[in-house]
Parts: sequence; C-alpha cells; structure tokens
Amino acid sequence: MSALDALDERQREAASVLRGPVAVLAGAGTGKTRVITHRIAHGVDTGAYSPSRVMAVTFTAKAAGELRGRLRGLGIEGVVARTFHAAALAQLNFFWPTLAGSPAPSIIDNKVRVLGQAAEQLRLRPDTATLRDVASEIEWRKVSMLSIEQHAALGRSVGRISTEQLAALQQGYEALKDDRRQLDFEDVLLACAGMLEAEPRVAASVHEQYRHFTVDEYQDVSPLQNRLLEMWLGDRSDICVVGDASQTIYSFAGADQKYLLEFGRRYPNATVVRLETNYRSQPPILAAANALMNGRAGALELVAARESLTAETPTVTTYETETDEAAGIAASIAARIAAGASPSEIAVLYRAHSQSGAIQQALGEAGIASRVLGGKRFFDMPEVRQAVLALRGASVAPTERGFLSNVQKVLRELGLSDEPPAAGGAQRDGWEARRAILRLAEEAPSETTLRSFSEMLMARAKDQHEPTVENVTLSTLHAAKGLEWPHVHLAGWTEGALPISYATGFDAIDEERRLAYVGITRAARTLALSWSHSAGRGERQPSRFLQEIGTTARGTGILRESAPNARRGGRRG
Repeated sequence: MSALDALDERQREAASVLRGPVAVLAGAGTGKTRVITHRIAHGVDTGAYSPSRVMAVTFTAKAAGELRGRLRGLGIEGVVARTFHAAALAQLNFFWPTLAGSPAPSIIDNKVRVLGQAAEQLRLRPDTATLRDVASEIEWRKVSMLSIEQHAALGRSVGRISTEQLAALQQGYEALKDDRRQLDFEDVLLACAGMLEAEPRVAASVHEQYRHFTVDEYQDVSPLQNRLLEMWLGDRSDICVVGDASQTIYSFAGADQKYLLEFGRRYPNATVVRLETNYRSQPPILAAANALMNGRAGALELVAARESLTAETPTVTTYETETDEAAGIAASIAARIAAGASPSEIAVLYRAHSQSGAIQQALGEAGIASRVLGGKRFFDMPEVRQAVLALRGASVAPTERGFLSNVQKVLRELGLSDEPPAAGGAQRDGWEARRAILRLAEEAPSETTLRSFSEMLMARAKDQHEPTVENVTLSTLHAAKGLEWPHVHLAGWTEGALPISYATGFDAIDEERRLAYVGITRAARTLALSWSHSAGRGERQPSRFLQEIGTTARGTGILRESAPNARRGGRRG
C-alpha cells in the first residue's frame, strides 16, 4: 500500500512533490499533519529520502512527538522531528566543544530571576509581573533580530520602566549571562545561526546531514527562526512549508505571516497547493468561519468534505452577567452529556485565563468534571507517574493473573474506585487520570503484557501523546490551537474581551479576528457562542466579530439566536 493511497486529490498533489520548494496552504481541519507525514513516508518509500537526512521542524515538543508517532505508524523510523530550539540546541552542543574547546554554555532556567538580579544592580525595584513583561520584551527583541540599541530607538517601555531603564536592564541581564556562561532560549537560535554563518565547516556538515526540510505552522515563524532556517538550507531549496495565514495568532511574540504569504515570490519556481477541504467541521460552522475571514490576506475558503442534512446551526446566547453565562454554559453541557455525549468531547474556550474561574465553578456545581488546558501535563501528574512506576514494578513479578486483571489490581491499590469522587477537586483529577490508564489497557491488543504496556506508556510520555481524560476541557483560544472537539462553547464574545481592550489599530484587531477564527474552527459538530451584558456597573457590547458574522450572514442561517438557559436567567440577544 502506497503512502499516497489514503489522501484526497489535493493532499496527494502536495505529498507527491518530493523536491522543494513546496508551500502547502492548509486550512483548519484539512489534514496538514497527514500531508506532512505521508509526504515524508512517500519520499522514504520511493528512495528519494533517506530518513536520517530529513528534518521536520515544529513549534512545540508535542507536535514533534505527534509527527514521530505518526511516522512510526507508517513504518518510518529515523526522521528527525524537533522544535526549532531543540534542533538548534543539539547542533550547538555537538559543535561547540570542537570550536571553543569547552562544553556549550548552560541554559538559564529562570529568565525573571536573572532579570531581578540585574534590576537590583541598577537599584530598580520592579515587581514580578513587570519583570515577566520585560522578559517577554527581550524575547520579542531577539526573535525580531534587533540589537538593544535598535530596540531602544523604537521608544518602547514596560510599565514604569522607561526606555532608557529598559535598555540598561537588558544590558545588565546580558552581562550577568555572559559572566555565568549562560544562554537563554532565544540565544540558542541566535548562537546557532551565528555559528552556521561564521563557520563554513559547521555549515557544510549540517548541509551534508540534512537534505530535506519540512516546516509545520510556517505562518508562525519569526525573523530569527526564518534566518536559522535559511542557514540550514544554504543555497538549496529542498523545503516544504505548511501553514495557514488565517491562524497567525502569535504576532505579539514575533511571528510574521509574510514569510508564508510571500513564499511564492521568494521562490518563483515553488509548487503551491491549497488544501480547503475540511474534514472536521459541519458546513454551518465553516460558513461562520469563512464569513469572519472574508477578504483577509491569505484566507482560504473552507468547504466541508461531507454535506449534512442534520447539521446544527451555530447559536448565539446573550446573558445578563458572567455568572449567568457560566451557569448557562454548564446547563447546556449537562444536557448534552445527558443526551449521550462524553465530557471529553466538549470544550469551553475563552480569550483570557481570568474567564475560566466562573465557568469551572459552574461546572463543578453541576457535577461535571473539567480540566484547564495548559496545566500540568498528563504524564507529569504524580498519580500517573506513580501508576507507571507501579505497573513497571508489577511487570517483573510472577503472576497468574491476566494482563487486564493485573492493571486493574495495580490501579485499585493506588486509589481507583468504582465510583468517582465529587467533581472539581484534586481527588477527582487523580481518579480521572487512573481511569484513563485503565481505558488504554482495555483498548490494548489481546497479546499485550504488563511489560509491553508499561513500555508503551513510557513511549507515549516521551512523545507527549496523552490519553483521553473524561473531563470537559477549558482553554484559552491560544492554547486551543491545533486541537478539536465535537462540541465547542465560545464564551465572552464582547468588545473588550474579543477583541481584547488593548488591541488597537488594524493589525492588532486583525490578530484578534484570527484568534476568533481559530476558536470557531475547533468545533466539529456543534458551536455555541455567548456573551453577557453586565460588567460591574458598566454595560458591554457584543463583539464586532459576532456582529460581522451576523451581518455578513443575515438571512443565510450561519448564526441563530438561542434562548438563554442559565439558572439565574438572562435575555435574548
């Protein structure tokens, strides 16, 4: 069976072109990861690629782990799939001892702490929140490839830290790092790019090692990452980039979608393939997403792979207060679970972390377990680490029990009961984690042993391949990027929240628009949007994005109003 057999016509076109430059403009839910992995597998299967000569670059360790896992599923081993930072750090650690005669500098584990020490030397007394903002400013400066002097010329300040103080604080920070032979994460990219540029032997070695490059989420590359990518490529053009300009939501951190939008101009001979067939969402959800991005640069027109006569139109519900909104969302989720949906199929997404508290409380009061995305990773939870260790220990002891019975015994000894604890606490979180491990055991092949099961858990931990936990997911829109759920609630669609109050100017508002688009396209089957009128003594207005979708879609059925079902009441928008 060919690696191309499972692809649609456009996906197959993208995966068939094995020599770059190639740009895959992949809309939400169009199968970009499938295209990346099957293209690499096709290259290896046909002999065009040697696995060890391929580098797939991602933005998160989880995405890199998913790529490796999917390639293993296609029978491909040996491909290097890493983040920009991991790839650059590996090269620094390999070449630095030869060039400098000493190990590579260590990486600082707390930028804020070093900044605090630099501030003390300058007799400045910024609070921790200000220091975190200064750290973010340093990160933005470095990925934008600006010197401290160039940054100062922009006249930027942080809180009560003036432009001049900010420049002095950065200089002090850099001096402390130099004295301690330390680098920060951004320095890793800068040092690697500088090493490749200054040392022809190093560049030649890297060019010999890696011949074929794939870059995921290319719309999110910064000037520094793009520069490093150019150094990795040298004078070659065997590169495949995959991205969606409509999902550029990290401009504040230095991402620049121009590298994706202008790819065809930089590489006139590039093959450009547009993936617009969406395999995730129902047609009414895609209609709302398309309406929001209508006319925007690089926007793709998403089309549902399958029409549906039973597709539900997205709803908009207006409430009096945030408390009413949270209670209404909880009641709606309770009704959906009662109708047969699993909690893990449901997500509530919002613009800012501060919005999660009321929603989590309302879900807890309704007896519905939830988890906030971005918290402790599954395999880092103490209950999970304890379970993996216990299963590994049990695998070396002789037993007459069967595999599943042994897993059940170990997990029960660790606290897994038949009935879950009350929702909303650490005990319930631990119970859900152990139950997820048991589900993996129940779904394992019949020949599975305790040893192979514990090894599988360790491999999943390495790749950050987390099992499904039966909780409703709460997440910011940023953290939800790349994920999907059958049922999605988008909360807090008001002016000042989405777009957020400090977003001013066309570019900043457009970034908020793209964030709203990301939220909409997380939904597969149902989408519910909501907002509330009251804000203390003030009155909110509905988000302009909500109004734009409704105006654009007037009479087309893209959105429909829904009567509020909060316990404390509300009113129709």
